Amino acid sequence: MFGIGTTELLVILVVALIVLGPSKLPELMRSLGKGLAEFKRMSTDVKRTLDAEVEKAEMDQKKAEMKKQMFPEKPDTVTPDTAKAAAAPEPAKTEAAAQPAAGTPEDKA
Repeated sequence: MFGIGTTELLVILVVALIVLGPSKLPELMRSLGKGLAEFKRMSTDVKRTLDAEVEKAEMDQKKAEMKKQMFPEKPDTVTPDTAKAAAAPEPAKTEAAAQPAAGTPEDKA
């Protein structure tokens, strides 16, 4: 646990017993145990949440790949709307080309 051997743990407990005294040591150990349990619970919750998000992202990616395989896009297809737009000339340019400009030699003749 945390890279601490039994001898190191024993030394830490003896120092804590000397510094805190026998009356406060059980209370400190109880608080430390509760803190470690809460930390473990929170880290497990974070890990579970991250795993769920990764799994969701993988599923979304697989869905997109399957959709792409089943319904490939065809960029060169002609739809009825694009065919009408390509065949119809622009009306503003046709009207301007049909009328001669004012002040041209055709008006003087």
